[in-house]
Amino acid sequence: EDNGSQQNRASRRKNYQRKNRDGKKAREEGGQKKDRGKTAPTKDQKESENKEKKTTKRGKEGEKKDRKNSTSSASSNSSDEESLSEEELAMLKEQVEQKKKLISTMRNKPWRMVKKLSVLREAQDFVEKFEGALGKGKGKKLYAYKMMMAKKWVKFKRDFENFKTQCIPWEMKIKEVESHFGSSVASYFIFLRWMYGVNLVLFGLIFGLVIIPEVLMGMPYGSLPRKTVPRAEQATAMDFSVLWDFEGYIKYSALFYGYYNNQRTIGWLKYRLPMAYFMVGISVFGYSLMVVIRSMARNANESTADGDDNNFIFSWKMFTSWDYLIGNPETADNKFASITTSFKESIVDEQESNKDENIHLRRFLRVLANVLIICCLCGSGYLIYFVVKRSQTFSKMQNVGWYERNEVEIVMSLLGMFCPPLFETIAALENYHPRIGLKWQLGRIFALFLGNLYTFLLALMDDVNEKLAEEDVVRNITHWTLLGHHNSSAGNDSTATPPPLDPADVPRGPCWETTVGIEFVRLTVSDILVTFITILVGDFIRACFVRFVNYCWCWDLEAGFPSYAEFDISGNVLGLVFNQGMIWMGSFYAPGLVGINVLRLLTSMYFQCWAVMSSNVPHARVFKASKSNNFYMGLLLLILFLSLLPVAYTIMSLPPSFDCGPFSGKKRMYDVIQETIELDFPLFVAKIFSYVANPGLIIPAILLMVLTIYYLNAVSKAYQRANAELKKKMQMQREEEKNKRNNKGSTNPMLQDLEDLLTPSTKTESPPKQAEDKKIESPNGTSPVRKPGRGEFQAGSPMAGGRGAAFTPPSQVFVTQPRTLGIRAPYPGQPRPWGHPLGPLPGRGRGQAYY
Repeated sequence: EDNGSQQNRASRRKNYQRKNRDGKKAREEGGQKKDRGKTAPTKDQKESENKEKKTTKRGKEGEKKDRKNSTSSASSNSSDEESLSEEELAMLKEQVEQKKKLISTMRNKPWRMVKKLSVLREAQDFVEKFEGALGKGKGKKLYAYKMMMAKKWVKFKRDFENFKTQCIPWEMKIKEVESHFGSSVASYFIFLRWMYGVNLVLFGLIFGLVIIPEVLMGMPYGSLPRKTVPRAEQATAMDFSVLWDFEGYIKYSALFYGYYNNQRTIGWLKYRLPMAYFMVGISVFGYSLMVVIRSMARNANESTADGDDNNFIFSWKMFTSWDYLIGNPETADNKFASITTSFKESIVDEQESNKDENIHLRRFLRVLANVLIICCLCGSGYLIYFVVKRSQTFSKMQNVGWYERNEVEIVMSLLGMFCPPLFETIAALENYHPRIGLKWQLGRIFALFLGNLYTFLLALMDDVNEKLAEEDVVRNITHWTLLGHHNSSAGNDSTATPPPLDPADVPRGPCWETTVGIEFVRLTVSDILVTFITILVGDFIRACFVRFVNYCWCWDLEAGFPSYAEFDISGNVLGLVFNQGMIWMGSFYAPGLVGINVLRLLTSMYFQCWAVMSSNVPHARVFKASKSNNFYMGLLLLILFLSLLPVAYTIMSLPPSFDCGPFSGKKRMYDVIQETIELDFPLFVAKIFSYVANPGLIIPAILLMVLTIYYLNAVSKAYQRANAELKKKMQMQREEEKNKRNNKGSTNPMLQDLEDLLTPSTKTESPPKQAEDKKIESPNGTSPVRKPGRGEFQAGSPMAGGRGAAFTPPSQVFVTQPRTLGIRAPYPGQPRPWGHPLGPLPGRGRGQAYY
């Protein structure tokens, strides 16, 4: 039974297997028949299929057009969701975003400019056309309106920024000069524009608070002796020669100090003119001091905020200097000239930093140059003092010629014109860096102008002292003249009021304040004329001569003597600073002097810009002057302080004239402050002011200010040193990282060569049995030991582990050694084909051979 059951089971299994085989064969045959039944389509069938597809496409397009027409006609009645589906809106939004991204990254595309412009226009048109369609429902029009307003706002802000740039005075002129002559020449014109702005504010203060109130609300001309030309001078008061010397009607006008009355209040506004005159005179110095210090602080912040640009200077200039948005040929020429000039500046800086010289000869030449310049300064000071003393003698004489009257101004102008070129010639012996040489030249010319100015002031103070002694005599004569007129007019009838004396017949005092103001106005006007004549003759006519006579001359005038003139930066800057110092000193004695200086600066900007672009050539040694602006401001701050000293001395020490000016009748000019405090303020304010004015408080306050300045200066120097140390550390860290990268790049090929040397030897020295095992394990015939890539090590390679891994052999790799008959111990992890125990064999050390 068991045998029968087993046979039945076996037969059932065979039948089941046969059925499965037959089913598989039937399935395979059916699949083959189907494949045979599928024949290749003929050409007629293909053409018919294409025609059907075209007709279906046309039908679909017609249906779409009909839908669009129907939706456009019914858009006023239907919502916007019916016009575009969600998928179309999503696709449109994606396309708009892509176009926006393309517009933002268009500048970085390495395409030609024509392709950039065409693609940019297409993208902008697409965005403008379809951006409003991204709204949904009824908010579509609102969204389109918002997008339109956002674009218009962006365009308005851009146009407004351009408008503000255009409103900056002479911005394009200065940019043009900078592109052709470098930042050093442009720094002078920037400084000139800044000085024009400061003088414009000062002119507004003086003109609005002093001159206009006196002209509108004060006594008219001819009502007072101080506002009337004397009888003896009326015949020649309008002659040109008299007006040119600022005498006649100009002397008795609102241009000078003596015209203003000493009434405490004037007009229906009860305007306090003496108080306003004094406060405006102080405010001129206060505002100037504040503006100069603020500009110095801003320049210092900008200089410290700059990064370290000492690395890869020429690479940055080569690859990042050009502006690819330039479309104007003239702007492109200016940009090309600016880049060329910047390369010249950097080359000069690099040459100066690597220059090697004979230090002993250089020191001797520099000492000799300083001795010669000191001799020139002493000689110019003595000459000015002699001329001023001589002019005092001429002032007492009659029938004096034009040269004798203007000798002081002529001599000072000639010294200012010829001494700077002489200093520049002597400075050629020193061979400084151009930027350092400019600072030395500026300092020497500043010393020349300052010495000349203070020599002029010392000689002028002698004249003031003589006029103060003369005032006592004139005061008595005036008093007796007025008393005699009163007595003669009254006669025997003592009750009758005498007729007033004609102001033109009243004896006048010398009015030393007006005399000082006239001298400063003469100096300013003569300096203007000498500057313009020097530019016209020394630059323009010289350039014309070199340009047109060079064709028929014996030598090359452009390359040799006289050649074209270079723009004298040091002389022009110091002339501007010196002129501003005269304005600060003279504005207290001549309020109209600031207006004359505003006209001078306005004409100088146009005239000098024209002269530079038409007659001058760039410097042979071009350099950067970005750090010179603060040096200019330092000189201006110094001359501001030195200009304040003479004015403070006259206010605090000298008595004012008795018959002219707003402070006449007082012992000192500052008495107007005490008078105002006593009459217009409570008593405790006067006491506080008297306590504050006590020298016992002023001297400690000054000492405290000095100590504070010293402390802040020490702190700033400490910060500068810390900043320098941090920059050095950052530079060292940058160099270390660079060295690490270089060492890594050089060691990787060496390690690869070492791996290449080790790997073939392991192939050859493997045991035969293990090689056979590897062949059995790898049926595809590949080698069991593969060559690692660069930077890739095997698990047991010497380069994969730490320090001790270099001495441990890798797994499945054998060290190259000669074959011997001795018994070898296997390495860790190696299969033991022999049957002796583990452990080191006697007589075998590290690196020893087998015996």
